[in-house]
Amino acid sequence: MARPRKSAPKVSPAAGRGRSLSRAKVRSRHNEIGRPGRRATTATGHKGLFSSNPERPRVDLQYQSTIKVFETGVRAFQKQNYDKAAEIFEKLVESNARDVAHRAQVHLRLCRQRTGRHALPPKSADDYYTLGVACLNARQFGLAVEHLTKADKIKPHQDHIHYALAVSHSLGGNPNAALAHLEAAFALRPENRIHARRDEDFQGLAADPRFRRLIYLAGN
Repeated sequence: MARPRKSAPKVSPAAGRGRSLSRAKVRSRHNEIGRPGRRATTATGHKGLFSSNPERPRVDLQYQSTIKVFETGVRAFQKQNYDKAAEIFEKLVESNARDVAHRAQVHLRLCRQRTGRHALPPKSADDYYTLGVACLNARQFGLAVEHLTKADKIKPHQDHIHYALAVSHSLGGNPNAALAHLEAAFALRPENRIHARRDEDFQGLAADPRFRRLIYLAGN
């Protein structure tokens, strides 16, 4: 899904706390949770069975299990089964895995909005960015544009927000807006041009000569 976030969108795993994960998240169709951390390495340099920390394999298994539960909730959300999804996310917001808990909180907020239940409104640009990316992952492009536009108004001139908006407009069938935001993302961070060249979310723009000129501008 969209490229750039400060740490990688497919948006620390939480949006707004690091650029790379968010970028990757948006850029690669927004994988909801990153890969689990590597297991501990022993003094001899071997990984896995002979870990110097006997507790680590158990923790890794718990983390992977938490991710699977989260992914079950995401699938329910994408199928618009918001009650079931909310039930899953409610259990995950207290998870010791802080990245999972943060994403669960974002999706729980969206579920409550869909079902008319009380939900704390987003306040910061990062809140709106995270909501926008979540909607983008759910292929709700209109809502993604709405949330990302609010993020841009609160905190303008952020390349990752413009890139996510470019993806949202591209997938939503608005090439003019997509190109405008893409140009802004490139101006703020030229490295975005490299990611856009291989971003599948811009396939709808591939035949547009304006897009080709933009991504290969000045021989970059």
